Amino acid sequence: MLTALSPLDGRYRSKVADLADHFSESALICTRLRVEVEWFIHLCDDAQLDGTRTLTPKERAWLRELYRKFTVKHAEAVKKNEAVTNHDVKAVEYFMKERMEKTSLKGLTEFVHFACTSEDINNLSYSLMLKEGLENVIMPKIAEIEITLQDFAKRGAKVSMLSHTHGQPASPTTVGKEAMNVLMRMAIQSDQLNNQMFVGKINGATGNWNAHVVAYPDLDWVGISYTFIEKIGLLPLIYTTQIEPHDFIAEICHNLIRINTILIDLDRDFWMYIGKNYFTQKLKKGEVGSSTMPHKINPIDFENSEGNLGLANALLSHLAEKLPLSRMQRDLTDSTVLRNLGVALGHSLLAYQSTLKGLSKLEINEIALRADLDSHWEILGEALQTIMRRYKIPKPYEKLKELTRGKGLTQTGYQKFVKTLKLPEAEKKRLLKLTPATYIGLAEELTEMAL
Repeated sequence: MLTALSPLDGRYRSKVADLADHFSESALICTRLRVEVEWFIHLCDDAQLDGTRTLTPKERAWLRELYRKFTVKHAEAVKKNEAVTNHDVKAVEYFMKERMEKTSLKGLTEFVHFACTSEDINNLSYSLMLKEGLENVIMPKIAEIEITLQDFAKRGAKVSMLSHTHGQPASPTTVGKEAMNVLMRMAIQSDQLNNQMFVGKINGATGNWNAHVVAYPDLDWVGISYTFIEKIGLLPLIYTTQIEPHDFIAEICHNLIRINTILIDLDRDFWMYIGKNYFTQKLKKGEVGSSTMPHKINPIDFENSEGNLGLANALLSHLAEKLPLSRMQRDLTDSTVLRNLGVALGHSLLAYQSTLKGLSKLEINEIALRADLDSHWEILGEALQTIMRRYKIPKPYEKLKELTRGKGLTQTGYQKFVKTLKLPEAEKKRLLKLTPATYIGLAEELTEMAL
């Protein structure tokens, strides 16, 4: 695919191929056909419209094979129809009718796309594509990241690490606790995504079942439509204009933006930890880090992830802001935008794969972590001044500020200061045993609680 305009269809095609099964042009055509087929079957078998008849099992199976055995050649046939009609949904309708004309169903072809506007087919198609694309591709990859973070938290549960607030040395934590922080944020957002509702409507040109009622005034069209939408696995919307308002798509986009932003935060932190030598990266034979500096092992996976997450969030943000807006009962600005759902998810998927690859290469460098902690005894100033407050030693904060602010502090200097404090002997002994590596509060316990 060296001539592809988009890197998703060129350089990265093999990595996002699973999404193409849900969001490619062929997949969209196939899903539209699926909705048309199921609506036709519903009108014949369930609604039993006057003029239709109950379908035979063989007819029903044949109809469903139209989309279950749909191929690229079939999609090309639909595109030939579209070249004439200049209407993508009408082209699917004609494709279905043409095939029915050669079967026992030829007398029922005018009940294909019956009383539908193209948006009835489109909104249900995109809902199904999103639902199945997320469930089959995106959510499992997010779950894989969560499992990987959990494993990393286990590996680092007892490994102390110097914290940095404002980029400066701060009260220590553990590697496991920092991984757990990310995991817990991810879990909240992925839980929302797992419980997302996927909705749809099939109520005609302006949402009032106008054509339906004029053709069959005595039927319960709300009930017929409601049952159909539930049957295909979606939640029915009753009150709409011509279009499903896309609020649920905006919810999904905002949810994914939050997940992606959490991962950008992870990518940047791990990038910096690698730069500090807290984590080393496994060597891969034959791989080159720099075209001129042979010693380098660059954190390219976290960089690739961050870049793709930024692209994804830009698209997801536009989708979330644009799609719920439609002038009066309908304008067509959503149509071209919706086609980029797969692009936004594609960049997200690429990023998730890169984050996973980056995490899989990491080794915890306990020697470097311990050395960094041992170089910053001044971080125990917080501990000292808090203990001094407890025992009402005058001006504890000010004394520790004078001792430590902007200065380094050695183990010898720390212990010398502790010995000058008027504290109970037991407390003094406890403070003399305290080190930067053991000053981690409840970090280990918090990690264990969540594992």
